Amino acid sequence: QVQLVESGGGLVQAGGSLRLSCTASGRAFSSYAMGWFRQAPGKEREFVAASSWSGGTTYYPDSVKGRFTISRDNAKNTLYLQMDSLKPEDTAVYYCANTDSKYGNSWYSHYNYWGQGTQVTVSS
Repeated sequence: QVQLVESGGGLVQAGGSLRLSCTASGRAFSSYAMGWFRQAPGKEREFVAASSWSGGTTYYPDSVKGRFTISRDNAKNTLYLQMDSLKPEDTAVYYCANTDSKYGNSWYSHYNYWGQGTQVTVSS
């Protein structure tokens, strides 16, 4: 059973930065793509970033491109999301997700395993 545990959320002022971490266990982390999603109150879960199994290919929606960076340390079984120039509209619960494929994408249904989420709040 795959387990994903996010950490690093918190309260930050607009323009600030946070780095989220997601530690994985239960199977070979380095073999599979990973992704980050977020969900704000009353809204659908939204794609934020994805990384291929090696970290060599990454994907972002326009809403975060140039501000967020996904990376992974396969030796530590850990996925990261560096978030810079944060905006109040980035406020949400952030989830990491694992897929059975080597390459990720923006489709929610592509991912099989999810963490419990970590809250990010950006004040104006």
